[in-house]
Amino acid sequence: MARTIAKDHDDKRRHILTIAAEVFAREGIARASMNEVAKACGISKANIYHYYASKDDVVFDILDSYLSELRNMICNLDRSGMPPADQLHLITREFLLAYEGMDHQHKIQSEGLPRLSSDKQKILKGYQRDLVNLVSDILQDCAPDNLTDDKAKRRDVTMSVFGMLNWFYMWQPRATKATRINYAASIAKLTLHGITGQCPDAS
Repeated sequence: MARTIAKDHDDKRRHILTIAAEVFAREGIARASMNEVAKACGISKANIYHYYASKDDVVFDILDSYLSELRNMICNLDRSGMPPADQLHLITREFLLAYEGMDHQHKIQSEGLPRLSSDKQKILKGYQRDLVNLVSDILQDCAPDNLTDDKAKRRDVTMSVFGMLNWFYMWQPRATKATRINYAASIAKLTLHGITGQCPDAS
């Protein structure tokens, strides 16, 4: 007879993922033990293994949940009828707002991803690729004469935008919503107009 799933199964799983992300971000994934995760969660290690077979399964579920939700939220934003420049303002703002409260999940990507099997890496990199391609397409629409036929330049500009977004995440983890919105506008204006160009207010 198949085991029934408890009504609070999903809530407990989300609790484990949230606490595990905090422990992994603080201690490092390699150093953190499942005992530490269980203690921080307030449950037994056996209880964690009821949900996950290994540490790497926990890591994958943390990153899969985080990146898939981020991808879905950003890629499904309603941009219909918006000029490309306004789309860039929208996307950078929503990225920084989505990063709020997700510092631990964001931080463990660089250590966590290489630990995983190739098939699981492929899933996670697919989410990342969708986000990169979205920003790249918007940038190309913003400057078709400069970026359409120069894939290397488009890649460099695209990754520079992500670099600025990630710089803010690294150095301003306690930023307010207003600060995030203002910095997102700075990223968009700098990307569109350069440091000496005219920088009209975003619509």
